[in-house]
Amino acid sequence: MNFLKKLFNLSITSSKDDEIKEQVVNLSLEDSFVHNFIKKGGKFLYATKTEEVITNIKNILIENNWNKITCTDIDLLKFLRNIDVAIGTNFKTANPFFTTCEHLIASNGDILFSSNQLKSDKLPELSKDFIVYATTSQLVKNNGQALTGIKTNFKGNIPTNISAIRNYSIKNDDDNFLNNGSSNSKNLYLLLFEDL
Repeated sequence: MNFLKKLFNLSITSSKDDEIKEQVVNLSLEDSFVHNFIKKGGKFLYATKTEEVITNIKNILIENNWNKITCTDIDLLKFLRNIDVAIGTNFKTANPFFTTCEHLIASNGDILFSSNQLKSDKLPELSKDFIVYATTSQLVKNNGQALTGIKTNFKGNIPTNISAIRNYSIKNDDDNFLNNGSSNSKNLYLLLFEDL
């Protein structure tokens, strides 16, 4: 049979081969998010200790020759205390922006932000370089769960300016006509901390 296959360049597949191709692979939320995030060009760093987070931040700053960073989150400043870097609070600079997020969306690898992180500024107006600190407890399956999570976490005071970064490479522009020519693409590093 192999001789005929080669001679006539036939592709004869067995039902076993078709069965293997049709199997669905179920990934955990974390694995699914990381797969989709990296596929979009994101840079992913995992940590189980705060010392690892600090080391990762130092390495990011050295790798990119960054000596100034924008950070407005008081809780994140603890990571920057022992790092030789100038810290600014002005969103409108070209300095990398160190922030948290609302949720990590496993189904598409997006990172969801709100006015808690961005204030009233739009993503395209901010720095092209982001360093995002998130925890594994912020992982959700899809956009619906992310929005439900925001409603649950902020019961009477739902944040505004809910938006997501969808591309993690500056060269990758989103062709979605709803963006009105504004790109949400960012050079993004994700520091994912294991908290579960």
